[in-house]
Amino acid sequence: MKHSRGVPYHPQTQGKIERYHRSMKIVLLQDNHFSTEDLEKDIRAWVNYYNNERYHESLDNLTPADVYFGRAEQRLRERADIKRKTMEERRKIYQQQKEAS
Repeated sequence: MKHSRGVPYHPQTQGKIERYHRSMKIVLLQDNHFSTEDLEKDIRAWVNYYNNERYHESLDNLTPADVYFGRAEQRLRERADIKRKTMEERRKIYQQQKEAS
């Protein structure tokens, strides 16, 4: 991964991080935070969710953690296997129903 910097105070070159901040802000503003500890706890929880649980369409519906830690190919293979097995089961059921009627 290559670290790159954008032009300071120029949101157009900071698009991805600006979008990240907007997503976080939308979620965090839904609750009232009565202390900074509550806010910090919710920020940590949201960052964990965003990086480890939330699927990103731009990453082939993988989590950033899967991509960063090199688990992307494994996850995609697992999904392909599940899809293949599901399709086989559906074909069997269809054939059984077709033969029964």
